[in-house]
Amino acid sequence: MREPDLGIRRGQERGAALLTVLMLVAIIAVMAGAALEKLRLSTRLASNAATGEQARAYALAAETMALTRVSNLLAPKPSRVTLAGGWSNTPFGLPVPGGFATARVRDGANCFNLNSLVGMTTPGVYVARGDVRPQFVRLMRLLDVPVQVAEQVAAGTTDWIDSDQDQSPMGAEDGAYLGRVPSYRTAGTLMSDPSELRAIAGMTPEIYTKIRPWICTLPFAKPSPINVNTLLPEQSVLLAMMYPDTLSVGAAQQLLLRRPVQGYATFDELQKGASLLGAANIAPGADAQVLSKWFTLDIDVTLGTTQMQERALIDANRLPAQLVSRQWGEPS
Repeated sequence: MREPDLGIRRGQERGAALLTVLMLVAIIAVMAGAALEKLRLSTRLASNAATGEQARAYALAAETMALTRVSNLLAPKPSRVTLAGGWSNTPFGLPVPGGFATARVRDGANCFNLNSLVGMTTPGVYVARGDVRPQFVRLMRLLDVPVQVAEQVAAGTTDWIDSDQDQSPMGAEDGAYLGRVPSYRTAGTLMSDPSELRAIAGMTPEIYTKIRPWICTLPFAKPSPINVNTLLPEQSVLLAMMYPDTLSVGAAQQLLLRRPVQGYATFDELQKGASLLGAANIAPGADAQVLSKWFTLDIDVTLGTTQMQERALIDANRLPAQLVSRQWGEPS
């Protein structure tokens, strides 16, 4: 039998070795590409983290500026706070290398405080308040929420916050939520954010969208001290909410449009005008004032391609004003 030619065998061996080398080169190239991609990603993440921290630092600087502005607004201890001076919701800038930062301050108590649906008996213990719930129902009715649904949401919100497990008529306690998937319990304490309302029995995305601009969660179990001197005409629904079905949104808007330039010296001055329109006194539990002690701060920072939003609550009951809470990201 004739043996294979030695040259052919050596050629086959060289071909196999070349194929092995090419495979090794391909594997090494893939590994190098993966390593470079990981390095690029790590570098990008580190850069984004550094930029994010820098943007956060600029936001904190804007907070300081806003606190100074609020303190200066109330430093003379005015008898009333009005929109004079253009301080409300007017952006003021902060010089930022490679970007820009703006902050806006507005009255933070011109809203319905969901936490006012309860009252605190002892520290950490909350019971339902019957005099405030009708205001919440009326607010929802003015926003075209059906009466029965509004009653259910108001009762469910009260049960969500109060400390007991006594279910109010049309309300919902733990039993109504433990059967859901996933199951959960009521909070039994004050709400920290209006988005908690989404978990309440009877709430829908459509209703939440309607009422979200008009509600808040101030950190106390009392009605929101609404300042009739800083209410805008487009916020007239909040003024009408405080009356027991005797003041329409249109009439409330007229009262705000006729407001003196220097504002009302007392709420009684506005009440006189409301009485001429056939409105009774504000409902029990409502708190109408001519001063502002709570402020909302909105900050937007753009640094290169990084954007950051912050929303904070300022307490100016005692000066200098203090920041009591902050949230990063878009409002929920």
